[in-house]
Amino acid sequence: MCDCIFCKIVKGDIPTPRLYEDENFIVIRDINPLCKVHDLIITKKHIKSVNEIEKEDEKIFASLFTVAKKIAAMENMAESGYRVVVNSGKDSGQAVPHFHAHVLGGEDLKGKLQGM
Repeated sequence: MCDCIFCKIVKGDIPTPRLYEDENFIVIRDINPLCKVHDLIITKKHIKSVNEIEKEDEKIFASLFTVAKKIAAMENMAESGYRVVVNSGKDSGQAVPHFHAHVLGGEDLKGKLQGM
């Protein structure tokens, strides 16, 4: 049995509102937002980190930035700007060992979130 919180969210074991979903990703709001908009793009497949991406996963990741672009448009920050951040491993600050990208914005981020 998988104890991964993101796997439980993907499977629906932990009910969480989804902003977006396709065959490879779900997008949810971060429960501890670091700025006005802080969404998470989570792989449906359990991939622990960037270091565990395999050749067969390339199709999944080919659309990651297209999803980020859609989220930025949905959150009305495509024109003003946003960040897409991926942490890999505990020393980077990756808190959940399941691949996810942070989409951050909705406000001026210059000088903020320097450790991201």
